[in-house]
Amino acid sequence: MLAQVTHEEELREYLSSGVRTAYAGFDPTGDSLHVGHMLPVLALRRWQQAGHRIIVLLGGGTAMVGDPTGKSEMRQMISEEVIDQRAEHFKKQLAPFLDFSSPEKGIVVNNADWLRELMYLPFLREIGSHFSVNRMLTADSVKARLEVGLSFLEFNYMILQSYDFYHLNKHQDCAVQLGGDDQWSNMLGGMELVRRKERKQAFCATVPLLVNSQGKKMGKTENGAVWIDPKLTSPYDFYQYFRNLDDDMVEKCLYYFTDLPAAEVKRLGNLRDKEINDAKIALAYETTKLVHGAEEADKAKAMAASLFSGDAGRPSAPEVLLKASEVPGESINVVELLTLSKLFPSKAEVRRMIEQGGLSLDGEKVEVHTFEVLTSRLRQADGIMVKKGKKSYHVLKIQG
Repeated sequence: MLAQVTHEEELREYLSSGVRTAYAGFDPTGDSLHVGHMLPVLALRRWQQAGHRIIVLLGGGTAMVGDPTGKSEMRQMISEEVIDQRAEHFKKQLAPFLDFSSPEKGIVVNNADWLRELMYLPFLREIGSHFSVNRMLTADSVKARLEVGLSFLEFNYMILQSYDFYHLNKHQDCAVQLGGDDQWSNMLGGMELVRRKERKQAFCATVPLLVNSQGKKMGKTENGAVWIDPKLTSPYDFYQYFRNLDDDMVEKCLYYFTDLPAAEVKRLGNLRDKEINDAKIALAYETTKLVHGAEEADKAKAMAASLFSGDAGRPSAPEVLLKASEVPGESINVVELLTLSKLFPSKAEVRRMIEQGGLSLDGEKVEVHTFEVLTSRLRQADGIMVKKGKKSYHVLKIQG
């Protein structure tokens, strides 16, 4: 799972001489964790499985600034209340993957507890003096934004993240930061701050950023992010996302996202042609089980088998329920309906799917975006079967 690591031989020696603490941070800038967060989470899981201690850092403080890494423009400002609510939600989402049964195994902290209380001038004198602006300007996270504009607020992000590492080293004896490979520059700042101010060992290790053969970042679909929250991405859709990964991603993801033994991963990874589907089914099932539990994984697997078996009759599919008040008239435009249901992230995406010939309702292709759907069809017990593309099915109906 390693992409880059600092002081590798020194780190190996450090880890072999006792239980060591590592942390990874997660800024609650969204309503839920998504697949893109999973590799750092699972790196913490592996760290813990190896007998070491972990810290999950929730970025209640850093989320008020916003990390410019990978962003073409400044994030929208979020209120403290919303940030705190999201941080609590993240904490619950992380619990199934990691062991917080005792402080010796792992803890959750929130950098709001120290960052929001910082006094500006003392902070500048104590911490800011250790950062070279010239060097900060060479960081990828900063450099990529200089042409389009970078606010002074965001420019501070690297220093705040570095201070987190310094704080955790001082108060929790944490000497290792784990994170995504796009965080490398920010992480180095914290490591160097600890080594310079505390004269202690400190290390960074990053996990890969997963992209497919087209260079597309993993965890993104035409509907947006693949969320961990089942209300935002159903267990079935989550299962289907991994079921439909490119062939060249399967072995990597079996290593990263499952607890299968290495020998079994290697066997599945060596499958070719039609047999690669067995590996994809194993990946989809194990990953869904890890995130949503065995019961939901079983249901998603059975539903997928029913949809694609070619048996006669109408297959089962995940339901999307609408309130009667949301569709009060006798009919509703298909573009409005599918955007309202959140089966598509935007009206433009619905129109594009129609133009490409990839949308059908109850087996009938929708050919124009002016098509009107009778609401009486949505009130029927079995609703309307919506098919997007070749493999995405949902039942759309009015609740009650």
